[in-house]
Amino acid sequence: MYLIDIQGTLIDDKKREPIEGAIEFLDSLNKNGIPYVLITNNTKFSTDEFRAYLRGLGFSFDDNAYIDPLMCLKSHVSNKTIAAIGSDNFVEALKNQGYAFGEKPDFLVISLKENLSYDDLATAVETIQNGAKLIAMHATAIYAKNGRKYPGLGAIAKALEFATGAKAKVVGKPSVDFYKKALLMLGAKDKKEVTVISDDAIGDLIGAKRMGMNTVLVLSGKYDKEEQILPFLKSCELPGRVYASIADIRIGV
Repeated sequence: MYLIDIQGTLIDDKKREPIEGAIEFLDSLNKNGIPYVLITNNTKFSTDEFRAYLRGLGFSFDDNAYIDPLMCLKSHVSNKTIAAIGSDNFVEALKNQGYAFGEKPDFLVISLKENLSYDDLATAVETIQNGAKLIAMHATAIYAKNGRKYPGLGAIAKALEFATGAKAKVVGKPSVDFYKKALLMLGAKDKKEVTVISDDAIGDLIGAKRMGMNTVLVLSGKYDKEEQILPFLKSCELPGRVYASIADIRIGV
């Protein structure tokens, strides 16, 4: 049984195209009837848009074999009002899903935003100080863009926690709630039967390993060498296996 990351694992971070061997890996799981769920922190596109994009690239999967934070946010905010900081597409997706935006919101929902500014961070601090609870759509460690690596949303959330004393509620990976929903979709009865494959050792795999799942790091996204990440991890955080890409993984490993 597999939980499979998408960005940096199935599609590359530069052109957003399939990584060599990724389509074939998923096809093999489908052919052999091996359960899997695609787990992504995508918030840039709506759930339907991103699933359609992936299928347009040649990936074949059922709707119930995919989960993203946009599918999970409602249970965290209920019918309260929100403010949002993120890409225009992210904010528009929230509006299209019927979330109520308010001048004095109950929650501040943050996601990745290209060209995030100090003014954006100041707005976040002020909104939190005015009583809004902080929600991070995910806690990715590193964000790869334009051939460079930037602090991910997890790092930004930590900065806001330090600045305000607030504690962020994480919706997507690597939150326990997100993984529990993915495991329920997978139909897993024993976490030891589940292997999580991802390019994010910090933002995905550490949380999965703490829950008792097997972990595989692929060097096809955020890192291209083991030396860039493994020396900075504790022994209890190290991934179970490391591969150059998903193409090198044999089914059952």
